[in-house]
Amino acid sequence: MAGKSRTLVMKFGGTSVGSADAMAKAAQIVKDARADWPRLVVVTSAVSGVTNLLLDSAAQAAKGNLQTLLEAEKSLFASHEKIINAHVSDVKRRAELKEKIKVFINDFGNLGRAIGVLGEASPRALDAIASLGERMSVYVLTGVIESFGISAQAIESTRLIVTNSHFQNAHPDFDATRECARAKLNPILDKGVIPVTTGFIGATPDGIITTLGRGGSDYSAAILGALLPANEVWIWTDVDGVMTSDPRIVPNARALPEISYSEVSELAYYGAKVLHPKTIRPVVEAGIGLRICNTFNPAHPGTRLIANSKSNGEPVNGQVIKAVTAIRKQKLVTIEGRGMLGVPGVAARAFGAVAATGTSVPFITQASSEQSICFAVPSESANDVITSLEKVFSHELEDDDIDRVWATEDVTIVTVVGAGMRHTPGVAGRIFSQLGDRKVNVLAIAQGSSEVSISLVVDASAADTAVKAVHDLIVN
Repeated sequence: MAGKSRTLVMKFGGTSVGSADAMAKAAQIVKDARADWPRLVVVTSAVSGVTNLLLDSAAQAAKGNLQTLLEAEKSLFASHEKIINAHVSDVKRRAELKEKIKVFINDFGNLGRAIGVLGEASPRALDAIASLGERMSVYVLTGVIESFGISAQAIESTRLIVTNSHFQNAHPDFDATRECARAKLNPILDKGVIPVTTGFIGATPDGIITTLGRGGSDYSAAILGALLPANEVWIWTDVDGVMTSDPRIVPNARALPEISYSEVSELAYYGAKVLHPKTIRPVVEAGIGLRICNTFNPAHPGTRLIANSKSNGEPVNGQVIKAVTAIRKQKLVTIEGRGMLGVPGVAARAFGAVAATGTSVPFITQASSEQSICFAVPSESANDVITSLEKVFSHELEDDDIDRVWATEDVTIVTVVGAGMRHTPGVAGRIFSQLGDRKVNVLAIAQGSSEVSISLVVDASAADTAVKAVHDLIVN
C-alpha cells in the first residue's frame, strides 16, 4: 500500500489527552504525522480520570448518594471547558463544543438518577455511563486538532464497531465491523479529512452501546487498523515504549527498541500497562506494524513490535531476558489430597468450578504426584472460588479424598519475559540465584511451553525486591 493509500491509525491514551497542554501535544503529533500519512485515523481515550469519575459516581448513586452526581457534573464540565477555552478560538465553534459536552453530562445525570431510584446499576447502564468519557473527549480533541489548521471529523465508534451484547466486556463481530468501518471511514479519508473516533466502545446490531472492557481503546485501534486495513498502528502513551520493568519500581528501567509479538503478549497478559492484552491479535493476524510512543517525548523512537526476532528467538547482543513485570493482589488457591492421585477429571472439574464464578486464572501449576493443584486468582475472587470448589468437591471432602481447599494471603506473580530464554541454558538457575541472594522465597513456579516466559509467585511483601533482583539480570 504505497502513495495515497498509506494509512495510519493513531491512538491517544487518557494521559495523552488529560489536559489542555497534553491535547495540544497530541494535536501537534497529528499535524506532524499528516505530512507522511495521507490517510490518518485518530482514536482517543477519555480525558484522564474521567471514566473512573463516571463509574465511581454511578456506584455512589446506586447507594443513594446523589450528591456525588452533582459534584461530578460540575467537575466534568469544568475539565472539558478548560481545554476548549484554551485552544478553540472561534466563538461559534467553542459554543458548539460546550453545548455538546452539556448534552453528554445531562445524559450522565439522568442515568445516574435512574440508578439511584433503582438502587443498582446493570452492566448495560454501566456501559452507557462509561462510554460518556470518550464521547466527550472525541469532540474536544477534534476541536483542538481543527485549531491546528487540520480538517478533522468526530465519529463515535458505536457507528464503526459492532459487538455482541456481553456488556462491559463485549466481543466484536469482525465481519460486520469491517463492513461498517470501511463504509463510514473511507469516505472521510478519501476527502483528506482525519476521522477522530472513540476508543473502547461499540454497539450491538440494534445500536445499544457496549464497551470492550477497561483499557480497550488500544484494542479498538488495533481492530480498525486491521480491518481498514492500515499500514501501521501507533499507540501514544506517557512512557517511551515497552519498558524493561515498571519505572516506579525500578528507576533504571529503559524502553526496548523492539519486542516480538509473543514477548509483548506475555507482558500485556502479566500486568504491563502499556498495551491492552487483546491488542496483539488483530495486528498479528493482519500482519501490520505496531509502535508504542510517548506523547510527551515524540522524538523518542519508542518500541516497535515485530513478528519474529531477527535472530529467530536467540539472544540479541547477549540480552536473554527482555523484561520483568508483576501482577499484584492475587491469591494462590490449592486443592490437595491423596485421593486425587490417578483420578481422571479432577482438573477439569476444578477449573469448571472456577469458570462458573467468572474468574480468570493467570497461573497454574500441579505437583507431579498429582496430589495437589495450585493456581492463582484475583484476591477479591478467592472466597467465591473456594466456595464453588467446595461445592463441586463436597463428596471428596466428606470422604477425605481431598484434604482441603484453601487460599494463601495476598501474593504477587512475577513474570520474566524473553524469547532468548528458549535457546539459553541456565536462565532459570540465574533467576533463582538472584532471588535467593535477596532472600526472596518462591512459592510456586510455572513456565509455558513456548519458553518465552517464566512466572513465579512470591509473597506480596517481597514483590518489589523480586522485580528489582531479576531486572538486574537485564541491566548487567
